[in-house]
Amino acid sequence: MADSTAPVLLSVDERGVATVTLNRPEVNNAYNGELIQALLSGLDTLEETEGLRTVVIKGNGKHFQAGADLKWIDAVRTSSQEENIHVSRATAEAVQRLNFAPVPTVALVQGACFGGGTGLIAACDVVIAADNAMFSITEVRWGLTAAIIIPQLADAIGVRQLRRYALTGERFDAQEARRIGLVHQVVPLAELEATGARIVGQLIENGPAAIAETKALTLECAWSDFDEAAFTRLIELHAEKRQSEEAAEGLASFAEKRAARWTRPRK
Repeated sequence: MADSTAPVLLSVDERGVATVTLNRPEVNNAYNGELIQALLSGLDTLEETEGLRTVVIKGNGKHFQAGADLKWIDAVRTSSQEENIHVSRATAEAVQRLNFAPVPTVALVQGACFGGGTGLIAACDVVIAADNAMFSITEVRWGLTAAIIIPQLADAIGVRQLRRYALTGERFDAQEARRIGLVHQVVPLAELEATGARIVGQLIENGPAAIAETKALTLECAWSDFDEAAFTRLIELHAEKRQSEEAAEGLASFAEKRAARWTRPRK
């Protein structure tokens, strides 16, 4: 991916350390269909890379990843049911493939990390946050659900914390993210890259086969280790909610910069 304007940039150094950079800084690296497909293509490339030892994922610009591009989500919402399921499946597969990558994954987070961004880092093995990072599991604010990232978030922060932050949609800072387990370490922004480099240095000193086996065994105990039927159910729920009346109102409130006018759930 040599094109510097591509939505995802990929490089691999002589040590076998890959860097995946989300590259839509003009919209705070919010994801759309192109970014998801580029991320999947990058993961395809990494699976075929001999001698791969570690993957570092980061965001270009002031923010790591501000969740979904809501204008794109609204356009997807009005398309066919099949297209909505296709979009949800692609997004879910990108997160889950990162989750089960046989090599260690390290996320470096600065600025905003919202919505799907929280699922992305929950799928990583090590997460380092700058002290300016802010987090939010935002989906409910727009009448959507975080269905496809709930298992990874449950693994990272536990069901108790998820019951608060996925229901309130509130923002919380890097220190709170560390307290609840979403990130492992908080450092000054100027030290983010150097801290990530030190972690990578420690990881590549270890036996790659031992790391792969340890990670696989750990994930056997995880919420996110589910079968295809459960995976498909999450995808379908995610897509179905996007096409609901509630989501239409939530996304309209975003576009019109107003409070959403929610209706009482039907019995």
